[in-house]
Amino acid sequence: MNTGHSHWICFQIGAREHYAISRALGQQLSGLITDAWVTPQSPFNLLPKSILNNLRERYHLKLASASVYNFNYSLIQFEIKQKITRQSSWQTIINRNLWFEKKGIKLLKKIANNFSDPVTIFAYSYAALELFKFAKQQGWQTVLGQIDPGIYEEKIVSEECDRYPQYTANWQPAPSKYWELWQQECNLADRIIVNSDWSSQALQKTGVASEKIRVIPLAYKLPEIAKNFKRVYPQKFTSERPLRVLFLGQIILRKGVAKIFEAIELLKNEPIEFWFVGSTNINIPQKIQNNPQVKWFGAVSRSTTANYYQQADLFLFPTLSDGFGLTQLEAQAWQLPIITSHYCGAVVKDGINGLILSNVTGKAIAEYLLYCLNNPDLLSKFSQESLQIITDFSLLKLRKKLQLLN
Repeated sequence: MNTGHSHWICFQIGAREHYAISRALGQQLSGLITDAWVTPQSPFNLLPKSILNNLRERYHLKLASASVYNFNYSLIQFEIKQKITRQSSWQTIINRNLWFEKKGIKLLKKIANNFSDPVTIFAYSYAALELFKFAKQQGWQTVLGQIDPGIYEEKIVSEECDRYPQYTANWQPAPSKYWELWQQECNLADRIIVNSDWSSQALQKTGVASEKIRVIPLAYKLPEIAKNFKRVYPQKFTSERPLRVLFLGQIILRKGVAKIFEAIELLKNEPIEFWFVGSTNINIPQKIQNNPQVKWFGAVSRSTTANYYQQADLFLFPTLSDGFGLTQLEAQAWQLPIITSHYCGAVVKDGINGLILSNVTGKAIAEYLLYCLNNPDLLSKFSQESLQIITDFSLLKLRKKLQLLN
C-alpha cells in the first residue's frame, strides 16, 4: 500500500480530533466530507447563541481553504425525523451512519472523476462500509480510522454493568448487525489506524489481523490562550482551599465512574472536591448526588471546557477502555496533572506528568488522590512537565506517520 502521494478524501461525522487527520494531510487533502460545517459567513451564525450552538462550532480555521463538503440541512432534517419517530439510541446511531454513507456515496460519485489515481479514502469506523465498497470498485486504497477498541470494549462494559447493576440505567449492547457491518469494514480496509496500543490489542483479540493495524496517536495543538497560562498550587490543601479533582467527559461506567464513586465514599471529610463535567448516562445514587464534596456541572460546549481545566488541580481519567482519550491532551495543555489507567492512549508517564493506576479500583483511586492531596509540590512538578509532553503529539508528527502508512 502506498499512500505517500495519494489524493486523500476524508469522511467524518462530528468534529472528532478537531479534524486532525484532514489538517495533517495538508495539500494531499483533496476533500473533507462531513455531516456539518458552518463557515463564519453561514446564516446559521445569525441564530441566537442558544440555538444550534454545538452545530455552529463545526468549523476549523485551518481548513478554511480546503474543499469541504457538508450536509447541514439534510442533517437537521434527519435529526428532527429521529426525534419524531422516537428511535432507540442504537437505532439512531445506525441510522445516522447509514444516512451519512448514502449522502457520502452520492457526492463521491459526482466528484470521483476529478481525481487521478492513486486515491485514498479515509473514513472512521461504523460509517465506512459503503464508502469502502465504492472505493474498491474504483481500485482506490482504504484507511479505516478505528475510533474505539471495538467489540472487546463492549465486553468490558457489559461486565462492569453486571458488577454495578444499580448504575446501569438503560445501557444496551450494540445490535449484532452493528458488529457484522464493522467486521466487513475491517475486512475491506487496507490499513486500520488505531490511536493506542490498547486499541491495537483489543482489535487483535477479536480477530483483526495485526499486519493491518497501525498505531498512530492523536494530534493536538496547544491553544494560543493556554500558552501564557501559569498554574499555581497552594502550599497545603485545606477545607477553604480544597484539592479540585476534575472528571470531564461522559459520566458512564466505561469511564471508571463507579470506581470514582467508591473513592468518594472512602475520602469523606478530606479536603477534596470532585467536579463532574459532562452528560450523565447512569443512575447516580443519592448519597453521591447530594454529597457536599461533589459538584455537578452537566454537559458544556467544547469552547467552555477550558474554564474547568484551568480551575482544577488534577484531572481524573480512570477509564476502563478508550481508543485514546483526547481529554488527556486537553488537560495537559492547561498543565493539569492526570491520574489515569493503562487502557487508553499513552499520554501519562508515570511519576513524570501524572500517575498511572496499576488497577482501576475505588481503593487505588482514593490512595492516589490522598497522595496528591498531601503532596501539592508533586502536583506542581507534574504540571511543569505537561507542556513538554504535548510536543509528542504534534500535527507534524501525525503527518509524517500518515505519509509512512504502508
